[in-house]
Amino acid sequence: MSIDHVGRTLTVAAVQVAPVFLDRSATVDVAARHVASASADLVVFPESFVPGYPDWVWRRSPMSDGDWYARLVDNAVRVDSTDLDPVRDAARDTGTWVALGVTERSRSDSLYNTVVYIGATGEIVDRHRKLVPTGAERLVWANGNDHLLTVIDIGGVRVGSLICWENYMPLARTAMYERGVDVLLAPTWDNSDEWVPTLRHIAKEGQIFVVGVTAFLRGSDVPRDLSDADDLYGGEDDFLSRGNTTIVAPGGEVIAGPLIGEAGVVSAELDLSRIAAGRRMFDPTGHYARPDVLSLRQPAQP
Repeated sequence: MSIDHVGRTLTVAAVQVAPVFLDRSATVDVAARHVASASADLVVFPESFVPGYPDWVWRRSPMSDGDWYARLVDNAVRVDSTDLDPVRDAARDTGTWVALGVTERSRSDSLYNTVVYIGATGEIVDRHRKLVPTGAERLVWANGNDHLLTVIDIGGVRVGSLICWENYMPLARTAMYERGVDVLLAPTWDNSDEWVPTLRHIAKEGQIFVVGVTAFLRGSDVPRDLSDADDLYGGEDDFLSRGNTTIVAPGGEVIAGPLIGEAGVVSAELDLSRIAAGRRMFDPTGHYARPDVLSLRQPAQP
């Protein structure tokens, strides 16, 4: 899809703060406050921000987390309920779009790692479920089905998400490029030194803006009434996630962040004309694609 972005901008705020760990209602209120104060066109939150990323799967023995998992299920988000109403109200009141990472609870009680898109009038527009949970994440989240590789339209700007290590899936990236994504959101738990170069690579490969957003969470944020919590987690110096929030322009230039070691909001005004300028040199699904040699078969985007 070709859209004229000359002279157009999109202001994005990426929120790197702590959830109220495993407390859906309180964390939704945190998200709503940030939406209300952001002064941005689009506010983006980390992976599974509501009710918090299940970090214990990397620290406990497999399947020994009965009370932890039970609390995650009880505080997961039912998208078709009133669970997200405070964020929806804040989006409507401020005319702001929101991309909110949640653990989604289905009707059958399976859990999914999901990004929920909330429109500027407060409606839930769509969602994206992570295709494949990584490693120990598979002990809590199911493989995504339905609502896959979603791209939404924000006033003519096409926005989509790949969650964490989905961004290392070459065909997933290619599918998003073919769907005309302009701004790729990359909510993650990855704190590694390699993550920001990954974002820069994708921004250059796709000639798109990339918004990486990571949580800021410490051991002191973990409730102590869960089994073995004191043994698993320390205090303020025990970082579950130091953050790595970064915004990258087409071509790979870092234009905001990375924010590491503290809570905060990383913001940038995206000059959308940079997309076409970059694709003059390299358009991965356009003039540089060679469909006579290489092709990707995928379901049509509605």
